[in-house]
Amino acid sequence: MSENDMPLDFGDPAGLEALREELRAWLAEHPVPERRPGEEPAEFLHRWHRLLHSGGWVGLDVPEEYGGRGLTALHQVAISDELGTCRAPGVPRIGYLAHALLEFASPEQRTRLLPRMLTGDDVWCQGFSEPGAGSDLAGMTTYARRSDDGRHYVVNGQKLWTSYAQHSDYCLLLARTDRHTPAHSSITAFALPLDRAGVTVRPLKAANRDDEFCELFLDDVTIGTDERIGAEGDGWRLAMTTVNYERNALDTGHLPKYGLLLEHLRQELRERRGELDDGLVSAVGRCVVDYQVLVAHARRRTAERLAGRTAGPESSVDKLLMTRAEQRLYETALRVLPDELALAGGAVYGEYLYSRAASVYGGTSQIQRNIIAKRLLRLPSASQSSRTS
Repeated sequence: MSENDMPLDFGDPAGLEALREELRAWLAEHPVPERRPGEEPAEFLHRWHRLLHSGGWVGLDVPEEYGGRGLTALHQVAISDELGTCRAPGVPRIGYLAHALLEFASPEQRTRLLPRMLTGDDVWCQGFSEPGAGSDLAGMTTYARRSDDGRHYVVNGQKLWTSYAQHSDYCLLLARTDRHTPAHSSITAFALPLDRAGVTVRPLKAANRDDEFCELFLDDVTIGTDERIGAEGDGWRLAMTTVNYERNALDTGHLPKYGLLLEHLRQELRERRGELDDGLVSAVGRCVVDYQVLVAHARRRTAERLAGRTAGPESSVDKLLMTRAEQRLYETALRVLPDELALAGGAVYGEYLYSRAASVYGGTSQIQRNIIAKRLLRLPSASQSSRTS
């Protein structure tokens, strides 16, 4: 076993190795199911979600009163890493939504919504981006007008890049509730049932032939005040909580997937020594460095979580590093494994196509650089610089 086959070493402050061994034993008895003929990727992942939940592997860091196991974020990270190392699909990407509900939802909402989210009885999607306001969430125009009697809202607008909305039951929706106050204090979040009158979902076909992304149209959609998550104006803080968790590499299982592909590329270099030019060998070396930097950041984020720190703007650094590592890795893989490109149907080719979106989804790379400049480095804006020059 090479170093890239090894799971990440998070230490063992809370029985992590015992948990990993428990998962390995469970996987031996519950192997990953085969994808059925004609089964959509989202349908297959939902079956896998339910199977994982039956073994107690979903929501490890969610309190037991809401259907989780009451463990720590570190336990959930270790399980995601172990699944990737075992070449199994990852844990359902609901952790960042669950954290948003845990922080902002009322006790009644948490009791009603979280257990069904964890079991997969209710599938959730995220309605943040819009055609004219993708990474710039403050520029959204979807508007929720409160009724005269104060009992509900009427929502109109459009969302874009809403992943698997066509297979979802709920959408964590952001909408503006006040057109006269500053953008960051006028956004509100809602738990919107997608079978509500006035909701239209339209899937979009991507370059890799998947229809993961969707448009979401909202025409006079009625949402009750009891479906609002948090207070009016809490939406911006909720969104930042969500995307800060979404932008890190810890919970996704990506790191072991990168490591396994890297080991495959290194094996190719060993077997074809002398056939490949030095430039290609150097490209693989750069991928190895990218991977090791990501691993170092993962360990750093793990230490921060153990110290009780929540995800913050530092996750923009992780997002940029992960984007660079992923795109460079799959570009290099197609050069080392030319049959993947020639066939245009291999697994690596599909991952290469998907990697092109890494610099867009979860916030564009340009937006991440702005966050780092403003919130981490405290650099002055262009207008501030011109005033002081």
